[in-house]
Amino acid sequence: MTSLRELWSGILRKGGLDEQLADVAQVVATADARDDLCVAVAEVDGELAGAVYLEATTFTPLNLEPAVLAVSPHVFPHFRRKGVGSALMEAACRFAEQRGIAHVQTAAAAEARDANRFMARLSFAPQAMLRAASTTALRARLPQARPVRQAAPSASHRQRIDRVLAARRIRRERVPG
Repeated sequence: MTSLRELWSGILRKGGLDEQLADVAQVVATADARDDLCVAVAEVDGELAGAVYLEATTFTPLNLEPAVLAVSPHVFPHFRRKGVGSALMEAACRFAEQRGIAHVQTAAAAEARDANRFMARLSFAPQAMLRAASTTALRARLPQARPVRQAAPSASHRQRIDRVLAARRIRRERVPG
């Protein structure tokens, strides 16, 4: 568990070592108990080299086409460029094929240049940009609650829209093309 915690330390919740070890232990125990989850590990000479968490799920909660989600395929730096990452993604392929699932999806941090290049070489194409924010930060950026009006647009509202559209047309005409 200690090696997995070290491998995934950048993506585990912030907290103490004991908390993170407990989280990893819970993830592994849950994966052992369920057929639709798996923690695949790669070893080199008996030493943990990398791991990936696999889940048989759907593309999204709205797109119910089956897919295997390969979460956090990580390889320790001193084992990179030795086929460990490919072995982890091979495990994801086998996991999908055993369940008759035609797609594997994964994610890499936007700033993880090597990981994104690796995934692109394996034919993973960008599908979406996953973004996250704390609820406090999101709340601070949302407009304050305004009463909802269902009335038809007034003449002054239509005039403002006409002015905005006219200003946009003028700006487009001035832009050298």
